[in-house]
Amino acid sequence: MAQFSVNRKSHYLSSNRDLHEVVMIADKDGNINSGGGALTNINLARGLIEGYSSINKFGYNENLGNNGFESIWDGSNIYSYPTSPAPCVVTSANGDQNGVVVEIQGLDAGYNLTVESVPVGSSSSTPFIRIFRAIVITPPVGEETNTADINLSINGSIAAKILDGAGQTLMAIYTIPAGKTGFLTKLFCSVDKSSDVAFRLMARPEGGAFNVKGQFGTFGVPMTYEYTVPLVFTEKTDIEVRAESGNTCGAGAIFDIILVDNDG
Repeated sequence: MAQFSVNRKSHYLSSNRDLHEVVMIADKDGNINSGGGALTNINLARGLIEGYSSINKFGYNENLGNNGFESIWDGSNIYSYPTSPAPCVVTSANGDQNGVVVEIQGLDAGYNLTVESVPVGSSSSTPFIRIFRAIVITPPVGEETNTADINLSINGSIAAKILDGAGQTLMAIYTIPAGKTGFLTKLFCSVDKSSDVAFRLMARPEGGAFNVKGQFGTFGVPMTYEYTVPLVFTEKTDIEVRAESGNTCGAGAIFDIILVDNDG
């Protein structure tokens, strides 16, 4: 343990009351990441820092209107979260999508991270309480990606959708997994034309209510906010970006979260 007394310029003694500790981040092989920055971020992305991981969430609402705030996701409404876990049913109104395989990323009944691959027309074996991403991993024969909308439903309600040609969901929506704490470090919002748009970063702790954690206005200009001191979110907290506009437009949002395993 790196402890030192600045006043006495000496190492640890049992009677010391003016100790300072040095805290460092190391990868799984014990190599110290000095000063953060690119080296730390690369090792974080590679999964080399034990107890730490990250998630980059991005979403787009292509039909934001003047009917109040809407979630930034593949739908054009306020996102509705599942209220109880159930198998995820993957469907498409276009029969040409049968045989397409979708990777579902979400949380199981205990809010633990879960990934499962499910063909269109089938259901997952895992009961999901949250879905925050879905990716086409096997496209239709002769195609690059999905050629029609694909819906992922829990208890009869759409929890995620992959729009025609997108190959994955566009959801600025995330829930902190069980046993982890989330630190939101950066938020980016944009609009596809010169239009007045108000963005809201929203969060709801388990069993609580949604609250605004940041509100930002723009007129057709992209907006980036870096949290020098990250926002902290406890396990099972729902996080999303919402927006409203005085005119019909498309709006997108991206945010980055570092996940840290809880002690014990």
